[in-house]
Amino acid sequence: MTPTIQDAFTDEIVAESESPASTKPTYKVGMLSGCVQDIAFSDVNRDTVDVLLANNCEVITPRNQGCCGSLHSHNGEIELAKDLARKAIDSFDLDKLDAIISNAGGCGSHLRHYGRLLSDDPQYAKRAHQWDSKVKDIHEWLMSIDLRELGPLATPAEITYHPSCHLYHGQKVMKQPSQLLASIPNVTLKVLKEADWCCGSAGVYNITQPEQAKLLQDRKVDNIKATGCKIVATSNPGCHLQIQNGLGSDYCVRHPISILAEAYRNT
Repeated sequence: MTPTIQDAFTDEIVAESESPASTKPTYKVGMLSGCVQDIAFSDVNRDTVDVLLANNCEVITPRNQGCCGSLHSHNGEIELAKDLARKAIDSFDLDKLDAIISNAGGCGSHLRHYGRLLSDDPQYAKRAHQWDSKVKDIHEWLMSIDLRELGPLATPAEITYHPSCHLYHGQKVMKQPSQLLASIPNVTLKVLKEADWCCGSAGVYNITQPEQAKLLQDRKVDNIKATGCKIVATSNPGCHLQIQNGLGSDYCVRHPISILAEAYRNT
């Protein structure tokens, strides 16, 4: 499935600095806008900011961040991946931020390893390790702070959750997304068989190995259909596209944070 380009990119719908409207912020965080996330899922970036604001976070989203370099690293373009890592580090004032928030599982897994990537760069090695210590997945971050109570969705929903491999295996963020979804009053979270199996997207795997990727996609789709759910939550753009393509238009694939954002708008 070719991603649908959003009508507005992140820089058009998210201000460079946003603060909670009625309370003094408890935290100051940076948000990574991404590349695919920016052009195909900028609405998820907007939802991410809204959820962070609802939880007393001031959010800094630097302009023109660009790609994190994950896909370049997958393809062996290491020098280009290093250049993109340096650009990302330079985009944020690390000393003034409590965390740097990623909402894309694949990106987050790569972003946590800039210290290793730039270990031989005397100008960036120290800052890269500082960067690694600040990067947090959005679900991980929310479960580590005093989470504000969620309201119900407009319509009660049965939802199943597919954890992206890079989030689950790479970042070891295993329970938090399901815990957040289960905390929404009128959401019934249904267990997905073989949830931690790959959907076949796997960075560039569905491009380089399309036949094997299709087998994985079919297996994932069959397991999702067996739950009876029409809504699937997943937190990686590659997984989102792979699963939506496999399921077709009768099913809705959503980022967990977009579901949380809807719940907060109903409080």
